[in-house]
Amino acid sequence: MRVGVYVDGFNLYFGARDHCGRDTGGWRWLDVRGLVNDALPSAWTGVGASVDRVVYCTARVSGIDDPSSPVDQDAYLRALKRSGSVDHIEYGGFVRRVKTAPLVTWNAKGGSRLVTSGWPVMIKDTAGVAVPDARFLVSYLHREEKGSDVNVGTHLLLDVLGGVVDAAVVVSNDSDLELPIRAARERVPVGVINPGVKYLAGKLKDSPSVGVGNHWWSKLTAAAYRAHQLPDPVGRTAKPHGW
Repeated sequence: MRVGVYVDGFNLYFGARDHCGRDTGGWRWLDVRGLVNDALPSAWTGVGASVDRVVYCTARVSGIDDPSSPVDQDAYLRALKRSGSVDHIEYGGFVRRVKTAPLVTWNAKGGSRLVTSGWPVMIKDTAGVAVPDARFLVSYLHREEKGSDVNVGTHLLLDVLGGVVDAAVVVSNDSDLELPIRAARERVPVGVINPGVKYLAGKLKDSPSVGVGNHWWSKLTAAAYRAHQLPDPVGRTAKPHGW
């Protein structure tokens, strides 16, 4: 039973960070193949299921905030390929644009609160009269990763429809993958692994018996991330400091 694995790399990264902590080490040098292989349920492994193909969808990061980020990412992507942890890396891209929006802050309940003029920043009109309810507009750099969800869905359907795999696992909690996953379930058993701390998106849920059946859902843990790390180094590629 050949299992194809389709990974949204950024969804996986942020899920792992939420579980393990942004400022901690020991989770970023992730062995994707090992992680997913150990997550397969007994209903699949009992009939000979094993990970046959891993497609990792990501995008090259910018060094605008941290110049070391592109270097560290490049080392990890090389290690994934050289170790055999993934078979194919599909690249999307980042869109960068300047946007304008009202200035907000957090309120006591964890929601957003519109910032208006008040001490120590006061606004006056041209006549010198205070404008107590003036709002602040700020320009900011908006960066958005594009393409990973489309690439995950495309590779999933290409492999399922082409008969390349007998079952599939999608590693993502992106509800935009609802349609390709639903279509895949009509043809092969599909597992969905939620990488983050939140509940699985409702659109990715269904009955285990729909379509061909034998579908499943699971959620990763901090322990699972830390237990599945690549060797250091992988060939000549060393794990970045602090990873």
